[in-house]
Amino acid sequence: MNPVADVSTTPLDYAAAPEFIAHCRALLGDDHVLTEEADMAPFLTDQRRRYTGKAAAILRPATVRQVADVVRACAQWRVAIVPQGGNTGLVLGSVPDASGRAVVLSLARLNAVRTVDAVNRTITVDAGCILQHVQQAAAAAGCLFPLSLAAEGSCTIGGNLATNAGGTAVLRYGNTRELCLGLEVVTPQGEIWSGLRGLRKDNTGYDLRDLFIGAEGTLGIITGAVLKLYPQPKACITALAALPSPGHALRLLNLMQDHCGSSLTGFELMSRFCLDLVAQHFPQLPQPFATPHAQYVLLELSSSESEQHAIGLLENAIGAALEQEVIADAVVATSVAQSRGLWQLREHIPLAQAAAGKNIKHDISLPVSGIADFIAATTPLLELAFPGCQLVCFGHVGDGNLHYNVAPPDGMSNDDFLANQDAVNRVVHDSVHNFGGSISAEHGIGVLKREELTRYKSAVELNMMRAIKAALDPLGIMNPGKIL
Repeated sequence: MNPVADVSTTPLDYAAAPEFIAHCRALLGDDHVLTEEADMAPFLTDQRRRYTGKAAAILRPATVRQVADVVRACAQWRVAIVPQGGNTGLVLGSVPDASGRAVVLSLARLNAVRTVDAVNRTITVDAGCILQHVQQAAAAAGCLFPLSLAAEGSCTIGGNLATNAGGTAVLRYGNTRELCLGLEVVTPQGEIWSGLRGLRKDNTGYDLRDLFIGAEGTLGIITGAVLKLYPQPKACITALAALPSPGHALRLLNLMQDHCGSSLTGFELMSRFCLDLVAQHFPQLPQPFATPHAQYVLLELSSSESEQHAIGLLENAIGAALEQEVIADAVVATSVAQSRGLWQLREHIPLAQAAAGKNIKHDISLPVSGIADFIAATTPLLELAFPGCQLVCFGHVGDGNLHYNVAPPDGMSNDDFLANQDAVNRVVHDSVHNFGGSISAEHGIGVLKREELTRYKSAVELNMMRAIKAALDPLGIMNPGKIL
């Protein structure tokens, strides 16, 4: 992969660099302004370890006021800021470029759960809170925070909001945007906007909250959020269905929704190649079927009534699916351990990919009705252009999100295969566009998809985005080079 280009437009005057660093030390304390190469290293490499940037310093504020003070200093000295949470992103949105002119502003020390309001069903947290800790705080109050994804033990709420993360429960609860009622944001001028209102109705002008969600830190720095909570389900039931094609998966989705309604919480499609890869690299995980099948769907139902109610819904739906020959077989977890085992099959797909070598990854969304036709149309195009390539296709089919990843042919080196990345992306993204989809469902744009965005967004859309960026961040110091 080529190094990320230097896109800083407002570089720090290096004659003033010592003065700026000294000012930051006065604001944060010496221990929280990192300038030694070894200390900065963990903040400069992306999660997939394909790129390492450079920075003038790593700044680690502990309060919202310190964030605002640092941003004002950066505006004064024209220093670019790269906000960073857990640094688990996949599109280089949270690492600096190669110029060394930016600072990384880590929000890891802003990690408090501020309040839990069980009656209003809200939780107010710092942006640096790890997602799993938010889930645990909600559970301690007898509630559910439903956002769940593979990186939940290390990703932060600020990063989830900045990329509008999805996860496995979008089908029932929506993306992170739908789970957020209010934000606290430090603007590029170092002002603090406190929009931490736990209101489900607030029609008082432009929706600033939604402007910052999904903006990847290019418009301001999210420092806090009010998030929705839900009642804890009385029971969750998991099943794995085997079926012959993605088209059958869509038929199963409709059938499950007809039979189970909003109780259907998860609906994950996985190809045979995905589970073969997991079995190869994680043989200790369960292998539910003696005979392999072309496709699998992992189902989860949650009931607010009882375990018997959930089991009844699932058994009726599975019975109808077998009778109508929508599925070939199914296994239902009868214990928490079995349920975890089935979910581990899904969660270990990215780990198995990493163990097998490099992949060209795609996080795409499509109209649910077009998923099977997209796979049927696009896979032959890739196989023709790149003979022997292998498709690792899985995702949250209930909300139209596919992780449509391309692995190299057996025997080809990673470097040789990754040299085809632009050409592979063109095949996939052109097909996504033809099917009315999006090239980024839940990972964001960052740097990796920045040029692709200009190919598929209209000039009208791009001009409006640039106008918003220029209005809110006229100095261009907020995460420059990301998205636009």
